[in-house]
This record gives sequence, structure tokens and C-alpha cells, in this order.
Amino acid sequence: MKTIINTNSAPNPLGPYNQAVLCKGTLYLSGQIAINPETNTLVLDDIISETKQVMENLKAVLDAANYSFTDVVKSSIFIIDMDNFVAINKVYGSYFGDETAPARETVQVSKLPKNVNVEISMIAAK
Repeated sequence: MKTIINTNSAPNPLGPYNQAVLCKGTLYLSGQIAINPETNTLVLDDIISETKQVMENLKAVLDAANYSFTDVVKSSIFIIDMDNFVAINKVYGSYFGDETAPARETVQVSKLPKNVNVEISMIAAK
């Protein structure tokens, strides 16, 4: 059995998917991009503010399911330009402690939805 998780505190999905699905104690979070859910506009001022918005969107979905970043076991980061890795990693890392940081991969891709620079998805478990 699965439970669908959606919250107005994160952007509405751009297609036929949900913000997250909870199944047997594991929460699968769809990829988030830097859409401000209050204004429905992209936050593309710089890679730091863009990444922060992505992480805040993920936090909102985690919160809606009563999970937190300490419950995250796996992250996938997709970026357009590997030259942005250090800045993205700094923002991303500020949401985790060394003891609870999840497994992760970071992959450079040729294009992301709405021509953003970063998208992050996660899996969390309790």
C-alpha cells in the first residue's frame, strides 16, 4: 500500500506524478527544481539561491510526510554544469550532518525541466 504525499509548501508537480510516495516506511521524493511555491516562479538568481530553493522544496515535502533530512538515505543530484558542483555541494551539505549524510550521486546532464541548473531527488526511510 502506498500513501501519496503532496503539500502546498512545495511546487505543484509539472506532470503526472506526485511530490512523494510513502510505501512501507520508505519515502520516495520526486525531483525538485527551484520553483518558489508562494509565487510559482523560478529562483535562478545564482546557483546558491537556486540550490537553496531546491533544498527548501525538498524540506517541505519531507515535513509534510513527518520526515526530516536525518531520515534521507539516498540523494540524486542532476546538474547542467559540473563547474557548479562546489557551490551546490556547499548548500546541499548545510542541510546534513556528517553522521547522517545520505548516499549520493551527482551527475551532469545536458538539460533539465524549465532549463534550470540543478534538480535533486531523495529517498528517506524510518
